[in-house]
Formats: sequence, C-alpha cells, structure tokens
Amino acid sequence: MAQLAFLGLGQMGAPMAARLVQAGHDLTVWNRTPAKTEPLVALGAAAAASPADAAAAADVVITMLADPLALERVLFDEDGVAGVLTGGQLLIDMSTVGPDTIRLVRGRLPEHVTLVDAPVRGSVPEATSGRLSIFVGATAPDFKHVQRLLAPLGTPHHVGGPGAGAAAKLVANLVLGVTIAALGEALALGDTLGLQPSTTLDVLAETAIGATVTAKRPNIESDQYEPSFKLRHALKDLRLARETVEGTKLDLTGAAYEWLVRAAGDGAADLDVSAVVATIRAAIPGPDSDAPPAPTP
Repeated sequence: MAQLAFLGLGQMGAPMAARLVQAGHDLTVWNRTPAKTEPLVALGAAAAASPADAAAAADVVITMLADPLALERVLFDEDGVAGVLTGGQLLIDMSTVGPDTIRLVRGRLPEHVTLVDAPVRGSVPEATSGRLSIFVGATAPDFKHVQRLLAPLGTPHHVGGPGAGAAAKLVANLVLGVTIAALGEALALGDTLGLQPSTTLDVLAETAIGATVTAKRPNIESDQYEPSFKLRHALKDLRLARETVEGTKLDLTGAAYEWLVRAAGDGAADLDVSAVVATIRAAIPGPDSDAPPAPTP
C-alpha cells in the first residue's frame, strides 16, 4: 500500500481519510485544528505538526481544503507542502477550487511533481460510505495511477486532462445551487397561491428536481438545517463559477448566488445549503403563508 498524507479534516475530509486508513494505507494526517486528527490517530493514522511534516515522506499527498486561499497556504506557506515535494511525488487536490487555481498551483509546484485535480460530488453520507463521485483531471497514465488509490472513496471518473476535474465540479455545483434556489422559489410560489407546503413538496418530488426535494425535505419541513453541505461552500462554488467565466452571462447562476448571499446575511452560512429555502420563503410570503422566518444559526 502507498504511503499517503491527507491534509484537511473537515466535514468531508475526515471520513475520506478514515476510509483510506480502513483500506490499509499508511496514512499521515494534518489539520489546522490539531484536535481533529485524534479520531484518525485512533484508527491507526499518524498526525503531523505541519503540512510539510505530513508530506515529506509520502508517496502521495491529498489535499481536501475549504477554498483557494486555504489551498495556497497549505502548499506555499513557510511550513507548506511545496517546500518538501520532490520528483516522483504525486499531489492530488480534492478541494473545490476551480480550474484557474489548479493552473496557478501547477505553475508554482516544483518540477517533476505531478498534480491531479480530483474534486468530489456528494456530501457527508457519501464520504462516509465511500459513494462519492470523483471528477479526475489528469493524463491517461496519471488517471490509471490514481484510480485504484481513490477507489475506497467512491467512483473515479476521468473527465479530461489536468484542470478538467476542477471544471467538472464547478459545472455540477452550479446545478446544485440553481436547483436549491428554484426549490425555494417554487415553495414560495406555492405559499402565495395557497398550497400547503406538503402538497407543493409532493408535486415537486415528481419533477426533474425530485432527488433534491427528497434529500432536503426533512430539513425544510422541520425548519432544521444541520449541515451536510454548508451554505457558505455552495456560495463559494457559485462565486468561483461566475469568476471563472467572467464576462459571460450566467443569469440563473447569478440569481441563485444572490439568494445564497442573502441567506448568509441572515446567519445561515454554516447551516445546510437548503436553509436558503427558508430565506426565499420569508422574502416572498403568501397572503396567509405559514412559511417559516429566515433561519437562525
């Protein structure tokens, strides 16, 4: 088994790292908050004091971080990964950072270090059970190299050359952001027209957004938004999509982005992305609406 380093033990990173340990890999982990390494150490991983310490002896370094700035710091700060990487090592970035960041990172890495972008679709349940969809941007030989390594995490899909994985993830998450905003507006319309929310949800469950309705209905009906995918991350992904094609009109994306901005302003940034539904319904109440107020953190 390969010797791995896994950097970033957030909501998604922790269960992903656990699956790699359980698959038999020799794993060293690092997290900005050291306490988050403890459950992985209990499973058999080693904990490192810095990203550089984690990466120094690894064959493969995996990063799963919140945003482009976090990735830049982990790679290029004084105690970052880039300073210890040597020829023959493989860096797999599984964060959602967009193709522009992947290009910039590749340009700053030492020569002969291979970078593969492999962001994932799915949330905490899929990360825990190994059912993530993994969008891999790599050459054909590099994809063959990482395919078996990533298999404990889910299903790797070779979507193109370097940078294509990051691009595919933005495409997928654009649809997620627009869909959840459409669900909120559809519920608000139902409220305005006097439909019971349960009836509106039943109707929407039979439409093209049925899977989203099924997944988020418990949150909406209970008005409880325990995060499986935080609203702040969905907001970041839509912002990245808009910035990546700056100058190109993405009107639906822009509208969904503004709703997420408003929900974050209501205090929902660290709630599930479905909390935007409550913000939308509160902003567009029907005459006798029982729509809940905007969510509170």
